[in-house]
Amino acid sequence: MEIALIGLSGSGKTTLFNTLTGGSHRPGSAGDARDRVQVGVARVPDPRLDVLAEIFKPQKVTPAEITYWDTPLIMGEAGSETTIEGQVLNQLQGADALVHVVRAFEDPTVPHLQGSVDPLRDVATIASELTLSDMMILERRSQRVIDSMKGARGHERDLLLREQTLLQRVREALLEGEPVVRQSFSAEEANFLANYQLLTAKPLLVVHNIGEESLSRGAETETLLSQTLDLHGLKGVALCAKLEWELAQLPPEEEQEFRESMGVGESGVGTLIRESLALLRMVTFFTFVSREARAWTVPQETAAAQAAGKIHSDIERGFIRAEVVHFDDMVACGSIAEARKGGLLRAEGKTYLVQDGDVITFLFNV
Repeated sequence: MEIALIGLSGSGKTTLFNTLTGGSHRPGSAGDARDRVQVGVARVPDPRLDVLAEIFKPQKVTPAEITYWDTPLIMGEAGSETTIEGQVLNQLQGADALVHVVRAFEDPTVPHLQGSVDPLRDVATIASELTLSDMMILERRSQRVIDSMKGARGHERDLLLREQTLLQRVREALLEGEPVVRQSFSAEEANFLANYQLLTAKPLLVVHNIGEESLSRGAETETLLSQTLDLHGLKGVALCAKLEWELAQLPPEEEQEFRESMGVGESGVGTLIRESLALLRMVTFFTFVSREARAWTVPQETAAAQAAGKIHSDIERGFIRAEVVHFDDMVACGSIAEARKGGLLRAEGKTYLVQDGDVITFLFNV
């Protein structure tokens, strides 16, 4: 999973990236960060893995991971027209999903580009930039299709005509404010569009970066903003990136005590990571092999053989069967042996669709 963090200057995007990945990058200026993407890996917190570690007593515990990018999205001064272009566009096109970090805090030492803090305005600004980028891509492709039709005949010409019709339909929907991710397509049309790597075709999550003074109203703020975003088919979470960064520097015990004393509750970063998985419709399964308990993530509707390939291609190639017990049953039984005796350990074939919380042992022969 490759998720790009985007946002206007001063949104706290880089602070959030550092908190997610344990990095120490400093926000860049328009002059030195235009073409640079910082890449980091975040570990997925999952209490179920801790419970399984208590059962299996492994020598090593390895959580699932998500790769985040701190992507420079350089915008012009207030009131100027801007576009996403060049290397930045190429980088964003390679992401599986986008997380838009929106400034929802006041800080006179860091002036907002637009002169005032207005999260919904900033959401609309970035949405417009993503749409404009897609419109330019579609225009260029449309022109190439028109040029190709001049010498095309028969089936080739029919394909080009269908593609041109699709391009026009997508452009019109974009002009009506409908991102590609919310438009409906046939399988053939979806294959066409996949080649374009359109930005509004990517799942998008909005993070409202609130100030510490708003923490007591964090849940209320998140509910209100989410209700507004829902009208546009978006989902949002609220967190304070600055506080999350500071708390991440503390030992786990001290961090928990501090959260309880402030009434902060669950880690905002943990919530963001969980929502990132949901954004990409991922499920988590667990393995215990060679004294290592490990969590893995795969897309929903992933077959057992393909999930085995996530671990190693040899396991997928030599797949025999998967022995599966759900996490809840595993906890109730206390061991694989007891789950087997209780008839809760199932033998599944390569087409079995992995479910969230499955504890799987893959049997293979190569």
